[in-house]
Amino acid sequence: MKEKLRKIPSVDKLLLHPNFTETLKKYGHDLLKFAIREVLKKERENILNGKNIFSDSERINRINNFVNNIAENSLKPVINASGIILHTNLARALLGKNVLKNISPIIENYSNLEFDLQKGKRGHRNTHISKILKFITKAEDAVVVNNNAAAVMLILKTFASNGEAMISRGELVEIGGSFRIPDIMDASGAKMVEVGTTNRTRISDYENAITKDTKIILKAHKSNYFIGGFTEEVELEQLVRLAKKHNLIFIYDMGSGLLRKPKGLPLQDEPDVQTTLKMGVDIVSFSGDKLLGGPQAGIIAGKEALILKLAKAPMMRALRVGKLTMAALISVLKSYLNDEKLTSEIPIFEMMSRNEKYLLNLAEKLTIRLSTHGINSEVIDSEAQVGGGTLPHLKLNSKAVKIVALKKSAKEIHHKLLQLDRPILAILRGGDLLFDVQTIFENEIDYIAEMMGKIEV
Repeated sequence: MKEKLRKIPSVDKLLLHPNFTETLKKYGHDLLKFAIREVLKKERENILNGKNIFSDSERINRINNFVNNIAENSLKPVINASGIILHTNLARALLGKNVLKNISPIIENYSNLEFDLQKGKRGHRNTHISKILKFITKAEDAVVVNNNAAAVMLILKTFASNGEAMISRGELVEIGGSFRIPDIMDASGAKMVEVGTTNRTRISDYENAITKDTKIILKAHKSNYFIGGFTEEVELEQLVRLAKKHNLIFIYDMGSGLLRKPKGLPLQDEPDVQTTLKMGVDIVSFSGDKLLGGPQAGIIAGKEALILKLAKAPMMRALRVGKLTMAALISVLKSYLNDEKLTSEIPIFEMMSRNEKYLLNLAEKLTIRLSTHGINSEVIDSEAQVGGGTLPHLKLNSKAVKIVALKKSAKEIHHKLLQLDRPILAILRGGDLLFDVQTIFENEIDYIAEMMGKIEV
């Protein structure tokens, strides 16, 4: 063991190794030295555990990989050929070139994020976005936090800490990353009171559960699942009346965040923020990166007195958004000022509006380009999804390109596509490799075909 340890080269010797000349030029002395020390530390641990010393090539490869893991971007642009428009693991809503153009001057320069230019003194960042949110949602006021889970947490902490919050058992949802409504309630200090059953909840269930400690009624939109069959759910208008009768605050966690319904899109059954607030709901909360089509954010809109209290809550400073989110969200919201811009400027609506002719044309272009690289494929019918915890019952008729006569396994090709500098997420289905064109853009077709050719399928 001692003999093996003595054979490990020194840090200084490795720093002079010719294989690291380019690494030194590109990243400098400190990072390379750090990587060498960490790899040598691992090598010593291996030897002490009875394993062999690294070979010269293995040691060099490990050092280079360590440097690259730190210095190179692990966050990459991905081509989404999965047919899932709001793919949670692919950062949900695309923002598009219009947003990038609008926010570029803001992030390249200083901005008046918290400076009142009229008064020449400190201002409030929420003023930049509250007016447009109020106009679009018709709410009395609105604030923005970093995601919808934070929005719900802030609401519960502010209005129901050490009190009771009622919610139907059928709405105890779990969102992405195993975050559950009961956990958020518990963390906020509110006591959760479950009413009704999983599939049926009546207005009497709520009324019978009201006590002197009840602070709010919380309704959560079942945006990422649905219950069919023998079910019953209390209408919003009934809960509004009940809350007013008992002087309670009625909160609706809408989650998916559809501001309003663009014409021609299959969103008839999805509740929208503007209509919901008209019914008299005190506060609604929703995500910015789902059906709104913007960046990750949690938006809270509703009665002015309640929103003001949220804005002044101590937790608000920990949950507020920065200039990047603020600028991107404002840019997306401006598209809502003109309905004709929704499908042209908001990518998720453009993808949802694609008709069969457009999808077929896109799929045929991909098959033609693949053929130029010697790859056989065919166009088949497919079902796309909106995804991202929204519209769980909705399937979009789509087209997909299926690769035929594979020399390698579909699983192996799928994995190799994910290892590219610009990864491609395809579909593995029943041993086949598919590219659903619902979520592919025309300027991505050449790259997909070229990479498939290089993989030599």
